[in-house]
Amino acid sequence: MRCPYCSSLDTQVKDSRPTEDASSIRRRRVCSDCGGRFTTFERVQLRELTVVKKSGRRVPFDRDKLMRSLEIALRKRPVDPERVERMVNGIVRQLESQGEAEIPSQKIGEMVMDGLKRLDDVAFVRFASVYRDFRDSGDFEALVAELKERDPPDEEPPAPRGKPRLAVAPDV
Repeated sequence: MRCPYCSSLDTQVKDSRPTEDASSIRRRRVCSDCGGRFTTFERVQLRELTVVKKSGRRVPFDRDKLMRSLEIALRKRPVDPERVERMVNGIVRQLESQGEAEIPSQKIGEMVMDGLKRLDDVAFVRFASVYRDFRDSGDFEALVAELKERDPPDEEPPAPRGKPRLAVAPDV
C-alpha cells in the first residue's frame, strides 16, 4: 500500500480488525520511510460494476462517490455514520448480486432514495432535489406531499375509559 504522505511503497500493517458489520477489514498502517500513520479498509468486491449515465456514457462504479453524495445530503443531520455505512454496503451488495455488470444510474439513484426515505426525511428531500433536478418550489411541495402520504399523522389518542374525573381548582 502506497503511503499517502511520501508515496513510499514500504508500509507495514500494525493493527487489523473487522468493522462492526463485518463487511470490511480496517487496517492501521505505518510508513517505514516517513513514519506516517494511516488507515485503510479492505472490502470484498464480487465484480467490476459499470454505471451507465443518462447520456449513455459508461463510468466505473465508485463507492466513495456514492458515500460523498450521501454525506452532502446528510450534512448537519443527526444520523449515525454506522447506519449510513450499512445503507451503502446494502446498496453495493444488491448491485453486485444482481448479476449485471452495467447498472443504469437511475437505478442507483432510486436505491439511494429508498434508503434515505427510511433514514432521514430532510436528507431524502435534499438528495431528491438534485437527483430529480427540481426546478421550482412546486417540485418540493410534491415531494413533501409524497412523504406525508407515506407517514400519515398520528391519530388523536383514545379517550380514557371509565368515569370521567373532575379536576378541582385550587382556591386562589
